[in-house]
Amino acid sequence: MKSILAFGDSLTWGADPETGLRHPVEFRWPERLEQLLEGRARVLAEGLGGRTTCYDDHTGPSCRNGAKALEVALASHMPLDLVIFMLGTNDIKPAHGGRAEAAVSGMRRLVQIVSTFPYKPQSAQPSMLIVAPPACSEGAGGVPAAGRSIAESLRLAPLYQKLALELGHSFFDAGAVAKASPIDGVHLDREMTAAIGEALAGPVSELLSGGRIRLEEKV
Repeated sequence: MKSILAFGDSLTWGADPETGLRHPVEFRWPERLEQLLEGRARVLAEGLGGRTTCYDDHTGPSCRNGAKALEVALASHMPLDLVIFMLGTNDIKPAHGGRAEAAVSGMRRLVQIVSTFPYKPQSAQPSMLIVAPPACSEGAGGVPAAGRSIAESLRLAPLYQKLALELGHSFFDAGAVAKASPIDGVHLDREMTAAIGEALAGPVSELLSGGRIRLEEKV
């Protein structure tokens, strides 16, 4: 059986924008993806609210720096066949500069960590899939939570696709199948969360079979 690490933030954890609690397990996208893979792979959900790609945020109760947490996750779960990244929504908070470029630089660093980690055996380097999170939208107050910029969130998908093409990895735009909730303009309701797992089932199956997602085509 293959092993997949789903590394992300509250969108991967399954945060409910209405209650602030967690969606039922059957609606979280990593678990939905695993179900649709029908025994071909385990999907290890590593989602943390507030996680950034590589930036410290000491306002939360735990380390939110993805670059620091990734090495621990890789060591804990190896051997892995695929790492799926879905981060960036927190990188565009004003506290981190508010620009999509910060997320792109951080995503580049995460890919580098996976590419250079001392696996056992060293040949067991997993493939990578960069997923752009759904863009933010107007929340209840007319702006996304935490003052995020809708315009900057919309820049993530094309910039991530460009990065994936440059680095030779696969890309998926979750915004093609899921939209942020109007409650806070950031998080996803349970149907949208599940939709990401459902949409990823085909591309991930292709990757596990040794194929690649063609970046020239819109997914």
